[in-house]
Amino acid sequence: MTTFYGPLAAPVHSCRCWLPGWPTLTLIVLAGIAVGAAPGCSPTADSAVGVAAERASDEVNLCVRIDRALAHARDGRLLDQRVTGAWQVVHGILAFGDELPLATAGGKTTALAWLLDGGALRGWRLRPGSQGVVATIEEGSTTGQGHPDQWIGYLAQCGLDGLSVDTPISVNGKLHTLRDLLSQAQADIRPGREATWTLMALSAWLPPESSWTSSDGRTWTIEDVVAMEAAADIDGAACGGCHRLFGLVQALAAHRAGVNGSEQGSERGGWAEAEARIEACIEIARRHQQPDGSFSVHFFERPGTSADVFARLGATGHIFEFLVAALDDERLAEPWVTRAATRLVTLLEQTADVDVECGALYHAVHGLRLYRERVCGTAAE
Repeated sequence: MTTFYGPLAAPVHSCRCWLPGWPTLTLIVLAGIAVGAAPGCSPTADSAVGVAAERASDEVNLCVRIDRALAHARDGRLLDQRVTGAWQVVHGILAFGDELPLATAGGKTTALAWLLDGGALRGWRLRPGSQGVVATIEEGSTTGQGHPDQWIGYLAQCGLDGLSVDTPISVNGKLHTLRDLLSQAQADIRPGREATWTLMALSAWLPPESSWTSSDGRTWTIEDVVAMEAAADIDGAACGGCHRLFGLVQALAAHRAGVNGSEQGSERGGWAEAEARIEACIEIARRHQQPDGSFSVHFFERPGTSADVFARLGATGHIFEFLVAALDDERLAEPWVTRAATRLVTLLEQTADVDVECGALYHAVHGLRLYRERVCGTAAE
């Protein structure tokens, strides 16, 4: 039986292997040797030393390898406010919360504090709105918000615990809270509009039974948003549908916690539709898993692999992140999931000394952090 694990949470603009306009040299990994790659989240000098660990399959050594890979992703790929966009930084915050360092002209700080305090960053565009604060959508941008409510969706779940809806945030020199962005999101929601990240924020910050009226006069509930997302396309959605599924997992977990632990199979309406969609995609991911433990580069559409290590990292990391949120402890310990975790760490080790596209990197890291929290206990990062 699958029981969704708590209100955890994940997207990239285009989910392409490389961001538009950046070089696209393919990394060839033969006998574990990285030959070349395109710019992305770059390792700092000598930071990859010691990242690779012995390829032991037992749980203790896997946890040690995870800890080393996480530490390298956080400290060995220092983002710089002067050259990095908000899209990359917010993905890093998703993975590490207030632990993510950021280089600025004035020295090193934490990326989350920089954004909340109103620090300048390409693509970070907030402005007062009719019902709160608007985060500008920049579809196709390599630095800005690519989907409605992407910023608050990730801030609501960043690190291991997410941020409070009452967290202060500076907008054009005026103090607001994240609740102002949520209020604007509630006002702006419309039937048929992509609500993947909106749902992440709603389910993290509002009681499951909440209702509100959008600016067009329509009354909404979180279940209405769940039903809309559960009925939407998976294969054509961002990153193969992984983020849409993650939002549904979060919402269903919050709903179950709010009704004193409803069990699988007891849901009705939009909740039942979400449960069925999630269960189906868990099984598809398992059936499409490759012999090496990675997941299909075609996500939930069909099985398949690629010689491109970055395509494998992106697909495996995104699917793994969804699975860790969706599976209960018993299923999380199943061999196929352990093989996926092991392969994902291996992919991070193989790419430790080359540039990696930030969306693929940080979703993989976020999934491993959630996995580590549940499987590895008190192992030191």
